[in-house]
Amino acid sequence: MIRLKSEQEIDLLRENALMVSKTLAEVGRHIEPGITTKELDVIAEKFIRSLGAVPGFLGYDGFPATLCMSVNDVVVHGFPSGYKLQEGDIVSVDCGTVYGGFYGDSAYTFPVGKVDAHTQQLLDATKQALELGIAQAVAGGRTGDIGEAVQSYCEGLGFSVVRELVGHGLGRDMHESPEVPNYGRRGHGVKLREGMVICIEPMINAGRKEVYLDENGWAVHTADGAKSAHFEKTVVVRQGQPEVLTTFEFIEKK
Repeated sequence: MIRLKSEQEIDLLRENALMVSKTLAEVGRHIEPGITTKELDVIAEKFIRSLGAVPGFLGYDGFPATLCMSVNDVVVHGFPSGYKLQEGDIVSVDCGTVYGGFYGDSAYTFPVGKVDAHTQQLLDATKQALELGIAQAVAGGRTGDIGEAVQSYCEGLGFSVVRELVGHGLGRDMHESPEVPNYGRRGHGVKLREGMVICIEPMINAGRKEVYLDENGWAVHTADGAKSAHFEKTVVVRQGQPEVLTTFEFIEKK
C-alpha cells in the first residue's frame, strides 16, 4: 500500500531530511586517511542526538550501528568497524534519523584523500545519475522512468547497475512502497502520484552488476571486487517538478 503524505507530514519529513543532510556533512568533515569507520559512527550518533532526533538505523531489524559504512567493494549496509580508511578509498555513508514519528534517509559516497581518475568518474556518474532520476519523479510518471534514466546514463559510461537493491518510499516506516529500481523501461512500473515521498538511490558498480551478501547477513559486496558508489536523496513527487528534501550543499560547500 502506497501512503500519500499530507503537507504536515511532508514538513516532518523535510525536517528529518535536513538533519540527515547536516549529519552527513559533519561525518564528511572527519573523513581522512587513518580514521576508523567506527569513530565516524560515534560522531554521527552524537550529532544526531544533539539535534533532538534519534538514529534511524540503530537497531533497525537488528542493525548494530548509526551509519551504514560501505568501503570500496561494499555496495551498501557495511558495518562500522576498526578499519582505518586509506588514501584512495571511497566510503558510502548512509544515514537515517527518526524525529516526530517520521524517518530521514540519505547517502553520500566520499573519496578518502585523492582517488584515481576512474574512481572519480564512478562517483561523478553515480551522483549525476541520481539527479537524472530525480528529474523523472513527477506526478503521472512511472518508477520505470526513474530507473531508465539512471540505467541508460550509467551503462552508457561503462558502469553497471545493481539489480538486487532498490530505492523505496519513506514515511513513518523506513521502507515503504513503492520500490524504486535503478533500472527499467520508460512508461513501466508504479505510477507516481502527488504526495508520494520516495528515496532515489543509485548503486553503481565500476565492474559487473553481480553482487553477493556477506556472511554477516548485511553487507552487500560486488562479486568481482570492483568499487561501488551510492548516492541517495529523499524526494516528494509533485506536479511538473519534484521537490527534493535532501541537500548535499552542507557537504560540498567550500
